[in-house]
Amino acid sequence: MLVLVVGDIIGQPGRRALHEVLPLLRQQYKLDMVIVNAENAAGGFGLTPAIAQEFIEIGVHVLTSGNHIWAQKEIIPELDSGIPVLRPLNYPPGVPGRGYLITGKTMVVNLMGRTFMNDIDCPFRAMDRLLEETEDRPPVIIVDFHAEATSEKMAMGWYLDGRVSAVLGTHTHVGTIDAQIMPQGTAYVTDIGMTGPTDSIIGDDVASVLKRFLTGVPHRLSVGKGRPVLNAMLVDVDEDSGRAISIERICRQLEK
Repeated sequence: MLVLVVGDIIGQPGRRALHEVLPLLRQQYKLDMVIVNAENAAGGFGLTPAIAQEFIEIGVHVLTSGNHIWAQKEIIPELDSGIPVLRPLNYPPGVPGRGYLITGKTMVVNLMGRTFMNDIDCPFRAMDRLLEETEDRPPVIIVDFHAEATSEKMAMGWYLDGRVSAVLGTHTHVGTIDAQIMPQGTAYVTDIGMTGPTDSIIGDDVASVLKRFLTGVPHRLSVGKGRPVLNAMLVDVDEDSGRAISIERICRQLEK
């Protein structure tokens, strides 16, 4: 089973990259599953129902998110509908939405880290409960771990090695070079990287970010410019055992 997991979509440039590149990747690799982290797809901050529907129509099966899932208020009522959008599993009980989804032969899970981020429930124990309590779960389990600290992401990879098919990091927007198959068969990478504008600081306008660093005055950041790039991880999984066979970084930059 070939699963493509696309890193954080940043605003209009990221959406354009996904629209142009995904059909080519689907044709080239004959993908079985496409997962996209879409929490920054609406102007670099949040997700709207209309954008979610756009992604589904071009072949995305599941949309994951993170700490910005609440930024666009119109998406919140849709989190409990049939739309395949996930919020992190380890939010406390009573929060709208769901943290995992079983579709076909695959379970997709969205977790969020706590180091340098929101003080929510423990992602490690939340994942333990999910694996213990979910009956008839498929062998293929893909985890989007939306976290800030490299150490926390690596810890999750080792913690879930052999229990899930892949642990793929999102949130920091800078792709890392540590893609690997862990000893017990779990594919891992610390960060997939972003899908968005190249002339930017992690997707945001350079001048705006520099002003914030130089002055310390908070202000809303705008999406950066430059040729859009798509970053993703292609994971090949044995659908019977759930063990990863290979993991490959995909990077596609548009010509203009």
